Amino acid sequence: MSSLRVEYVGEWYDVVEGEPFIIGREADLSIDDNPYLHRHFLSLYSEHGMWWIANVGNLLTATVADASGSVQAWLAPGARLPIVFQKLHVMFSAGSTTYDFMVYSEGNVYETSSVMNRELGSTTVLPVTLTSSQKLLIVALAEGVLTERIAGRGSVPTSAEAAARLGWNLTKFNRKLDNVCDKLDKLGVAGLRGGPGKLATGRRARLVEYAVATHLVGPEDLPLLDAPQEIDND
Repeated sequence: MSSLRVEYVGEWYDVVEGEPFIIGREADLSIDDNPYLHRHFLSLYSEHGMWWIANVGNLLTATVADASGSVQAWLAPGARLPIVFQKLHVMFSAGSTTYDFMVYSEGNVYETSSVMNRELGSTTVLPVTLTSSQKLLIVALAEGVLTERIAGRGSVPTSAEAAARLGWNLTKFNRKLDNVCDKLDKLGVAGLRGGPGKLATGRRARLVEYAVATHLVGPEDLPLLDAPQEIDND
């Protein structure tokens, strides 16, 4: 089998075939002492000649995407996925903190391309058209993640904090957040709704995970936060 390595905040970890590699609060890779983080959350292991990533927690979810951000999936508790890309970006949130790490494999079962973007179905990132204020909202929520010099962890602000950063009132911010989540939910992005007609309580963190993992926003967008804002009606 190909080798598997994990990179987190500049540190490297080797995953040994036949031995599960656990990621969590108290694990082979101890992410943080965050009480909202499961002791054992994610597992990397080999089976049937392939590497897999599984969610062994019972509450938290993770966003996984290829390095280009072209293909992404939502890993719910009890779910697992084969690792089929040379680089896999994993993001998840616990409390107000969002974490991310990279998984590197010498194997490469699939290559992403524009053709794949049209054919892979629900795990493929669909074209997303955002208004200027919708993109600004996402950048404000993702600012703490995008400004980290070394990827690994960043904070997601409360709605009140993000609204203040943008100079908006909370009602305006929440309305626009609802609009963005509704738009992405209709495109098949999981985790933004808690049920029929109900937006998920953790939608801010999930929105940040999705937007960063799929390159919907990036560090190059941070200057938008200090630029004069145009008025739109979304």
